Amino acid sequence: MRAGRLVPAFLKPPLRRLRDFFVGLTYRGTGRLCPVCETSSRKFAPFGEVPRRDALCVTCGALERHRLTWLFFRRKTDLFGRRAARMLHVAPEPTIEAALRSHLGEAYVTADLHDPKAMLRMDITDIRLPDESFDVIYCSHVLEHVPDDRKAMRELRRILKGDGWAVFQVPVTEDATIEDPSVTDPKERARLFGQEDHVRRYGPDCADRLVDAGFRVTVTNPADFLSSEEIERMGITQAAGEIYYCTRA
Repeated sequence: MRAGRLVPAFLKPPLRRLRDFFVGLTYRGTGRLCPVCETSSRKFAPFGEVPRRDALCVTCGALERHRLTWLFFRRKTDLFGRRAARMLHVAPEPTIEAALRSHLGEAYVTADLHDPKAMLRMDITDIRLPDESFDVIYCSHVLEHVPDDRKAMRELRRILKGDGWAVFQVPVTEDATIEDPSVTDPKERARLFGQEDHVRRYGPDCADRLVDAGFRVTVTNPADFLSSEEIERMGITQAAGEIYYCTRA
């Protein structure tokens, strides 16, 4: 039995506050800045099955890719200046979900196949929505879980408005994408693809798949729009990956 189950419910909130207080003391400083919550800290916390240094913002929970995407949205898109832009966030991560919702309000829509907290239950290989339903689509670290990723890409293009744009992120860990649909054993998937629920490892040719699905694709790396000082201070390490900015071809 987990120790947390032994703690009475009325004690959990004050214990969390006490934990957060001591965590705050541990990381108090100015060496790092999280652009999502705009909070400074001495450093970011380790995170991951194999812990990555300088990964997790202890204030809001943003990881490297969240910080990169937030900066991209701010500096390279019209997301926060576009009038009533309707945005679909696929499989939303709580950290960046909260930040996006606070800026976009009712124009922000979340979708997930399994998470009951999402606003829409959605299989992205079979989206039950009309063509051109959204101005913006954000889909991060999802496609590596989807057996038919090409169909998912086509479906997401279909529901994107003609003048809209989409941001995709995937973990790129190979020189070329590798996949094997016959592998269904979770342990073998973990060995081959990095996680039990991954069905492939992507290479840079992920961009070619998006093009085949009908997108124009611009691949953006952190150094394309951030200074070296910003990359270091905001913890945009190699784990942040790159951004696939897509419009309809």
